[in-house]
Amino acid sequence: MPFVQIFNKELAPNKAQALRFALWIGMATIVMFFAAITSAYLVRKPAGNWYEFKLPIQFFYSTIIIFSSSLFLELCYRSLKGKNESKYKLYLLLAFLTGIGFVISQIFAFKNMVNQGLFIDLNVSVSFIFVIAGMHILHILGGLIAYLISITIAFTTLFKIDELRILKFDLLRQYWHFIGILWIYLLVFLILQ
Repeated sequence: MPFVQIFNKELAPNKAQALRFALWIGMATIVMFFAAITSAYLVRKPAGNWYEFKLPIQFFYSTIIIFSSSLFLELCYRSLKGKNESKYKLYLLLAFLTGIGFVISQIFAFKNMVNQGLFIDLNVSVSFIFVIAGMHILHILGGLIAYLISITIAFTTLFKIDELRILKFDLLRQYWHFIGILWIYLLVFLILQ
């Protein structure tokens, strides 16, 4: 069975609801994970031996990039629902490329930190930054894999709009917007601390 056919199988309505529920459970788990890390940060900081430094400017650039990616994905979703194949494909590619741009920007932020002598084992404060941003990148990579599946389907199958296709794309959309909002929360948290 070809790869693309695996992801184009029809689902019963109750399975569609199960997919939505699973996504929301997964996002709740991610929220709890990052709540635990940020709570540990808050508990550890007053204990002393905390190294103060400025966040790399690339973290701020990456915020603009992830916002742009979400905007492209929203335009892509509207194009899909509006049955505009060319805009759908264009915005899908732009959303994916800006998602990759986010990861590249984060890598440059890490490189900036290392160039300043801020290694992961220098101080617990530096370690927290690497862990928070690094774990967020892992969740971004999960979204990029879903993008690759969507791109494969978009460019290798007939452009046929049905409720199942819209549902699957909406799940990607919800996850990606969630990850973008999560990054903004994490950055604001780090700025305020």
